[in-house]
Amino acid sequence: MTGRVAVITGAGSGIGRAVAIALDRRGYRLALAGRRAEGLAETLALLEGTGHLTMPTDVTDAASVTALFDATVAAFGRVDLLFNNAGVNVVDVPIDRLEESDWRRVIDTNLTGAFLCLQAAFRAMKAQSPQGGRIINNGSISAHSPRPDSIAYTASKHGVTGLTKSTALDGRPYGIACSQIDIGNASSAMGDRMSFGVPQANGERMPEPVMDVGQVGEAVAYMDGLPPEANVQFMTLMATNMPFVGRG
Repeated sequence: MTGRVAVITGAGSGIGRAVAIALDRRGYRLALAGRRAEGLAETLALLEGTGHLTMPTDVTDAASVTALFDATVAAFGRVDLLFNNAGVNVVDVPIDRLEESDWRRVIDTNLTGAFLCLQAAFRAMKAQSPQGGRIINNGSISAHSPRPDSIAYTASKHGVTGLTKSTALDGRPYGIACSQIDIGNASSAMGDRMSFGVPQANGERMPEPVMDVGQVGEAVAYMDGLPPEANVQFMTLMATNMPFVGRG
């Protein structure tokens, strides 16, 4: 996989950083995107390779996303992989108390932002020679089963599954494969709260097991390491003993 070009959104911490580390070890050339320049610089300092690109990016802004992909193509000549990872959540809140502004912030980032990045990657992959590439969307366990008081996040991740399926279909004529990794309880800024207790379907609050976030990086590297004629359409990667199978 040496020399492949990957764009990683949300690369300044957590899952995005873990994927950057795994791909860097395999010789990828990386475009690291995120809201905070300092977070991207911290990720860059952990990488062994050189020549990577960092690009502060607001995935909810089409012009910012276009600038990211223009800069990537200008620097590396093409885009082979998009790890579509940027996302946010809000504090657990009942449906009737969820602020419209919080709903819009989650949907704008997790769904519209994912679409804008996917669209820009699709355009680049369709136009380049040789044509094609791979898009891996970061879904969630919540793309299958919600947690209590999480309607905005759950709706956004169900929407990501729709993006994945449509892109997997529409990308076929151009050699663009699209897949989704649904992650449960990876140790990260968003996932670490599981260890301290999170709401369960029966109303209780219980701690849940977590897994090393580095395993997500290895999984994404595996998915992209397949030959073009093969695709992991959906992968569920979760802490072995978390209450997902049989949740509720």
